[in-house]
Amino acid sequence: MRGTGQHETLIGIALMVSAVAGFASIDASAKFLSGTMSPMLIVAVRYLVSFVIVAVFLAARRDIVGLMRTRRPGLQVLRSLCLVTATMCSFVALRYLPLAQVTSITFASPLVVALIAGKLLGERVGWRRAIAVLIGFSGVLVVSRPGLSGMHPAALLAVVTALVNGVYIVVTRMLAAHDPPETTMFYTGLVGSVLTAPALPFLWETPSETSTWIGIASVGFFGALGHWLLILAHRRAPASTLAPFAYAHLLWAVLLGFLIFGHLPDHWTVIGGAIVAASGLYLLYQERPRVTPPGEEGAV
Repeated sequence: MRGTGQHETLIGIALMVSAVAGFASIDASAKFLSGTMSPMLIVAVRYLVSFVIVAVFLAARRDIVGLMRTRRPGLQVLRSLCLVTATMCSFVALRYLPLAQVTSITFASPLVVALIAGKLLGERVGWRRAIAVLIGFSGVLVVSRPGLSGMHPAALLAVVTALVNGVYIVVTRMLAAHDPPETTMFYTGLVGSVLTAPALPFLWETPSETSTWIGIASVGFFGALGHWLLILAHRRAPASTLAPFAYAHLLWAVLLGFLIFGHLPDHWTVIGGAIVAASGLYLLYQERPRVTPPGEEGAV
């Protein structure tokens, strides 16, 4: 590889790590806001603020009419529905569980993809991938600890988040062949805002604390920034190179959980998270010849 190619790849990796830092910041902001705001209100604010930022930014760079032109409107709506559902479940789970625990469970999404991609995308699920999926789901059980007194019901919402994110990833792959990532990003915010904004008049209470306003701005800003950095990363480096760095999200979640909330993951979360991550990385290794489209890392 030429020096220029190496430089571009390193920039792409840096952008990818920054993107997942943005996604972890969305979760941290949502967890902070959950102390004073309802999860539904946080979801509505997240999509509305993010959509305004994205719409203004993209409109300044591209023809807005052309940006809205999609060849698969049904898939765009389905993808956005999946993301809104995953966001809602994740934000409720974050209200009760540490950041690192929720993140570890939701990172089972690639395992879900491995199970459903065979029928929807025509991808073959061999015995190695099947075993990796089973091992990965055992990691989810270690993190959530079902049947033990320490399990919180909110862990089930994190599992639902992983399941819905899996569908979201597959639909994103299907859309990649029809629409540019900017169009998909635009529709994510548009559909998300249309679905959640009607709740604002009924749930909104003007915050009295400056920190709450900062949290509101952060959850929308990082939502827009994370997805845009993800697009830029995939323009600089191959998806197969960038994909493993999505797991830096786990490290950012641990760091932010400690710095903001004083939480350190317990040994079960560390062990289970490591199992989930290892299984996901193995699946990525098995799928390395196939190009993965940007924006499918299951970010909320």
